[in-house]
Amino acid sequence: MPEGDTLFRIASTLRKALLGRTLIRFESQLPEIREIDSRMPVAGRAIEAVEPLGKNLLIVLRRLDVADDPTLHESLPKREPINLDLLRTDLVLHTHLRMTGSWHIYRPGERWQKPENYAKVVLHTDAYIAICFSAPVVELMTARETQRHPHLTKLGPDAISDEFDPLEARRRLRQYADMPIGVAIMKQSAMAGVGNIYKSEVLFIRRINPFGLVRELDDATLDGLIEESHKLLQQNRGRGERQTRFALNSSQRLWAYGRLNEPCHVCGTKMLMRRQGLEGRTTYYCPQCQNTPKF
Repeated sequence: MPEGDTLFRIASTLRKALLGRTLIRFESQLPEIREIDSRMPVAGRAIEAVEPLGKNLLIVLRRLDVADDPTLHESLPKREPINLDLLRTDLVLHTHLRMTGSWHIYRPGERWQKPENYAKVVLHTDAYIAICFSAPVVELMTARETQRHPHLTKLGPDAISDEFDPLEARRRLRQYADMPIGVAIMKQSAMAGVGNIYKSEVLFIRRINPFGLVRELDDATLDGLIEESHKLLQQNRGRGERQTRFALNSSQRLWAYGRLNEPCHVCGTKMLMRRQGLEGRTTYYCPQCQNTPKF
């Protein structure tokens, strides 16, 4: 599943290609999207914003004829965590890629790298075509529906953003007091953007036992973990390959993730892996550096 830094880069790429352009055609294979499009045509709208929100992507669309009615310029009040200026007539395209989805950008007439029947939505402009392939979550909503969205409105502070609120992230993590920190840190309702890779990396860097409970960590330890998550996600906002370990050997870019049975970069102990939580997400760790009891 793409993590916060991946979504940030996807949004940046889409923004360069689409921002300010007018959609000349819109297509979707999803009946619910087509039904909304039939009532509120997407084609003819301008792309007002392309924003990541944790692991979510929001594309805000604006009617070009709003200038004809000055009352339509009234903005909806900004509400956390959807901190966007949304006009009353906007539509918002929401996608969540999870494990299968991806966004591609092509020039008109350029051959697609994936089959057409995998395309969930296709945005056509005069210069570019943006296609969302195989995403399990694709929604087309009004601005007001976006502000009431049951998932988006519950997201915690976005760890990759410049406006990240670490104290609010700590407060929300404390609500999972009886949960292992290796599970709680990936709760998007506590801190958005941290996924499986960053989970293993920040816990290793801060030498924290992934299987210890949140209530066992003091505020200083929890604040350090939150700070590390924010720092690493921001450092990787513009990188092609994710990197948490900066060493001479560029092939050894990570401290823990994916290094089962390899020697720890710090102490040489064999790295281990266990699955955590109801979803069985993998956690990589050093039993020596992270003072992890044997199971």
